[in-house]
Formats: sequence, structure tokens, C-alpha cells
Amino acid sequence: MKLFTFLIILFLALINCDGQNLIGFKSNEIKSFMSTNRKDMNMDKVVNNSFRYLKYSDKYDTQTILFFLNPDSVCSYIRMICNKSIRSEKMKELDSTFTKSGDNIWTDKHSGRNFLVKLVDEEWSFTVTIETEK
Repeated sequence: MKLFTFLIILFLALINCDGQNLIGFKSNEIKSFMSTNRKDMNMDKVVNNSFRYLKYSDKYDTQTILFFLNPDSVCSYIRMICNKSIRSEKMKELDSTFTKSGDNIWTDKHSGRNFLVKLVDEEWSFTVTIETEK
């Protein structure tokens, strides 16, 4: 199992460290990936009776990543909440990582699955949601 986890982390590090498309991965695999590949993000302890998720934020509070987990602790979708100050940088990252399929919409295809990546502007921030394409 350790070898399997190591190979997954290595594979993810090689294909993409910023996109965070870890849908389908267990919480321990996400924690391992984040501690290895995203040292700029810190795990925050959260207690929420409605949702199960892992929360990571950077030290400047410009970006928060939420990995929503199903009852089996497997990631079902991802939401990034970002400060408007990093929007142009994030757009470049999304354009280089995923295939653009519309205005502020991208697709990601791997492991035989299609994923929808959507950016939504808010008043003071923006969100990027990654979910399985329906």
C-alpha cells in the first residue's frame, strides 16, 4: 500500500502540482500529496457537522482549498476560494493546466473520467470548483 501511495503522489507531482484535481483520492492520500507538493499551504483543523472536508490555506490568506469528502473519506469535489489579487495568475494556471471549453470553464480528462473546472467571480473573491462532469 505504501508503494501504491508513493506512486500516486509521484505521478501527481509529475503531471500537475497546482491544479489540485485529487477527486477520487482518500483523505490520507490528499494529506500526503499536499504536505509533499504544496508546502505553501497549511492544513486547518475544522469541525463541521454538515460536511466532511479537508481545508488548506496559504499563510497570506489569498487562497483556501477545500477537499470535500464522501462518507468513505474519498474526495468528491474541490473548491478553491481565492483573493481577487491572484486572479490573473490563477487564470494563467488554469489555462495551462486544463482545456478551455468556455468562458471561465475548463475540462480535465484523466483516469478515464471527465471533470468540469469552473471559475466564478464574487465581489471580493473568486471560486474555482472542480467536480466530475455530469
